Amino acid sequence: MTELATLGAEFARHYGHSPAWIARAPGRVNLIGEHTDYNDGFVLPMAIEREVLLAAAPNGSRQIRLRSTAVEEPETVELSQPVRPARHGHWSNYPRGVIAGFIERHVTLIGLDLLIHSSVPIGGGLSSSAALEVATATMLEAVAQRPLDPLEKVRLCQEAEQRFAGVPCGIMDPFIVALARREHVILLDCRSQHARYIELADPAVAVLIAGTNVKHSLAHSGYSLRRRQCESAAQKLQLTSLRALAAGDLANAAQQLDAESLKRVRHVVTEIERTQQAAAAIAARRWSEAGQLMYLSHESLRSDFEVSAPELDTIVAIARAIGERDGVFGARMTGGGFGGCAVLLVRTAAATSITERISAQYSQQFTVAPTFFVSRPAVGAGMVHR
Repeated sequence: MTELATLGAEFARHYGHSPAWIARAPGRVNLIGEHTDYNDGFVLPMAIEREVLLAAAPNGSRQIRLRSTAVEEPETVELSQPVRPARHGHWSNYPRGVIAGFIERHVTLIGLDLLIHSSVPIGGGLSSSAALEVATATMLEAVAQRPLDPLEKVRLCQEAEQRFAGVPCGIMDPFIVALARREHVILLDCRSQHARYIELADPAVAVLIAGTNVKHSLAHSGYSLRRRQCESAAQKLQLTSLRALAAGDLANAAQQLDAESLKRVRHVVTEIERTQQAAAAIAARRWSEAGQLMYLSHESLRSDFEVSAPELDTIVAIARAIGERDGVFGARMTGGGFGGCAVLLVRTAAATSITERISAQYSQQFTVAPTFFVSRPAVGAGMVHR
């Protein structure tokens, strides 16, 4: 049974009628440019071929009823009163925040039955939350027949995650999920919000995502702490953001910062440079150069930003040992860190043997097996026309 057929059958089972609309939004993987988005820097993400599907139908009430195929517990959002967050950490806060954003923008909403089905790994740093938010926004646009300005839609989803889920996220995730193009990565300037689309269509080269299937306890608090450290360092240096600091200024900055703050700043400044260099390398199909920049990014995230994990380091080390001769151009952790996924740039023909070799060596050190999938750059969110 296809994902759409599964969604339709589950919708009918829960609600007793068929969906009238289906929206979709992809997850994303960031090839390089980690922890630079909230520092006004550059990122280089692409949408992946895993997605959130959201089915809906009117229910004639003043309630939006929420269900997920992954969770038995239903949720209800009352449209006749202000929309508030559910308890901290609850999955419904992502669609709740988007619903609230539409109401605040004076978009009239009707009562709906909603069912969510996702193939995006949760907690893997692949933007399952942004996919859910953008899918919800795409659905509400269609139902209300009120399309938002694309950047306004992106900002609404970012606000939803910040206000309702309590995650101080940057703009990268909702931007790529909403506005991705097939067979392209995006070099996104998070300060100007200008996007440059770069083709990644060579069938001989693939993006391999390796999930560690672990998430360490520091994941949420560590992300917030790193953001505060970057903001504090920018204040000490009297900068609006770390984007304003050039690599040549690091020596002067070292005189004003403690050792830990300097490490955080050094990662951000050098990562912004690496991201632009990697974009140029991919545009020119210089895969070896792009891969080496990915390795340098991982080392910076491990040693200067200190957000990696043993599982991620192991995957990257195995990938480096396999080397370009056997199909690996480069590898790095992706996402906020402390577990989650690694991303590898590989030769398509070698992807299966690479996954087998990494799995075999990884299992000698860890009890939880990694999972893998290959993805082409996918298209951004939209409505599904059946």
